[in-house]
Amino acid sequence: MALVSPLRRPAWLSPVLPVVAVVALLALPVAPGGDGGAGPADALSALVVVGCAVRLLRARRRPLTRTAAVVLGLPVAGVALAALHAVPPDAGIAGLGRYLQVFVLVPAAVVLLIRDRVDFRLLAWSLVALAGWQGAVGVHQYVTGTGASYQGEDVRAVGTFGVTDVMGMATVVAFGLVCAVGLALGRGAPRERAAAVCCALALTVPLALSFSRGAWIATVVTLTLQLVLSGLRRALRVGAAVLALGVVLVGGFGTGTAMLQERIDSIGQVADAPDQSVTDRYTMWAAAGAMWRERPLTGVGLKGFPEYRDGYASLALSSGSDTEGAGAAYRRQPLLSPHNMYLLVLGEQGLIGLVCLAGGWLALLVCALRGLWRTRAAGGRVLDCALVACGLLVWQLVDFAYADIGGPSTVLTAVCFGLVAWWALIGADRIGADGHIAVPAGRGTVTGEAALG
Repeated sequence: MALVSPLRRPAWLSPVLPVVAVVALLALPVAPGGDGGAGPADALSALVVVGCAVRLLRARRRPLTRTAAVVLGLPVAGVALAALHAVPPDAGIAGLGRYLQVFVLVPAAVVLLIRDRVDFRLLAWSLVALAGWQGAVGVHQYVTGTGASYQGEDVRAVGTFGVTDVMGMATVVAFGLVCAVGLALGRGAPRERAAAVCCALALTVPLALSFSRGAWIATVVTLTLQLVLSGLRRALRVGAAVLALGVVLVGGFGTGTAMLQERIDSIGQVADAPDQSVTDRYTMWAAAGAMWRERPLTGVGLKGFPEYRDGYASLALSSGSDTEGAGAAYRRQPLLSPHNMYLLVLGEQGLIGLVCLAGGWLALLVCALRGLWRTRAAGGRVLDCALVACGLLVWQLVDFAYADIGGPSTVLTAVCFGLVAWWALIGADRIGADGHIAVPAGRGTVTGEAALG
C-alpha cells in the first residue's frame, strides 16, 4: 500500500477536471430552434476520451481489470451488429458513435480519470452545481412566462436547453437532486451535509416546474431507495418529515398551481383517459414491439425506428408534438423514437443488443449494491459514494422506461454512467475493513484519509 499523504492534494490537480468542464459546458444556452444534436459538451467529451487514451499509451499499463473491461465493453457487440444492417448505412455509423460515446467511451474515461473519493465527490458536486444553475433558469422561466409552451402558456421550465431538449433540464435537475441526497445521507462533514440538504430541497422546485411525469416517478423511486439503503430508521424519520412538510406547504399555504396538480393527477389517468402525448407513446411502444417481433435477434438496425415507424404504428399516432416558447417559434416536432430506451434498443438492436446493453447495466447495479453493503458493514465511511452511484443508476434505469437518449443533455448521462462504473467496478472493490478506499501502490494516488476527503 502507498503511504498516507499528510497533505490534502489541491483540487486543481485532479485529472477529473476535464470531465467537470464537460459538465460546466452544459450550462451554456442552446440556440433556439436548433436541431438538438451534438453540442460543445459532446465535442469536449470526445477530447477527454482522446486525451485519456494518449495518457494510457504513455503509461503503458493495463488500465482496467478484466471484469471492468468486460462490463464496460459489453454493449459494443450488440451496437456494432445493429450498425452493420442499418438503413441507411450512414445512420448506422452515426448511431454507433452515439451509443459508444454514451455507454462505453465516456464512462470508461471517467472511470480512468477518477482516482479516489475526492475526485468522485468533486464530480458529484459539479452535477449539483449544474442542476442549481439550470433549475434557477427554469424557475425564472416559469415566473416570467418565458419557458416552453404548456397548455397554451409559456411556463414550462426547460433551462438553457430550450424546446429542442424539453426533458434536458428535468434530467439535469434530477441528477443533481440524487447526488445532493446521497451526499447528505453520507458520513461527510456536518457543514457539507447541511449544504447538500439545502441544495436537495431547492432542486425540488424546478423539478416540479419541469412538468415531467417520468422524471418525477424516477426521482421518487430513487430517493425512496436511497433513504432505505442509508438505514431504515433514518428513512422513516425523513419520510415523516417530508410528508409533514408537504401537508403544510400544499394544504396550509396552498402551494402549487392548477397546472401542476392536473399534471400530477394525469399520472393515474394513463390507462383510463390518456392525453395525446400518452396515446402517442403507447402507439410508438407498440410499433417498437412489432419491429422486434419481426426481427427478434438483431432488430431493424441502428437509427431505424423513424424509417420503419409508420409501417408498424396504428392510426392513433399523431404527426408530431407541438413545441413553442423559450425563445423558439412554433414547430411541429417529429416523433423519432418510442420514448422508452428498452423498447428502442429491442426494436433497433433486437434481443442481442438488449441483452448486451441491459446486461452491463444489471452487472453495474449488482456490483454497486454489493459495494454499498460492504461499506455499511465497514462503518459507512464512504456511504455517500455508494448512495450517489446507486441512486444515479436506479434513476436512469427507471427513467429509461419513459425516455431514451438524445439531445445535448445526453452527454451528462454518459458522465453519470462513468460515476456509477467507478464505484461499482473500482471503488467498491477497494473498501478495507476500516471503511477506507485503499488504492494499490504505484497508481499515482494516495490512500487513507486523503483519499476519503
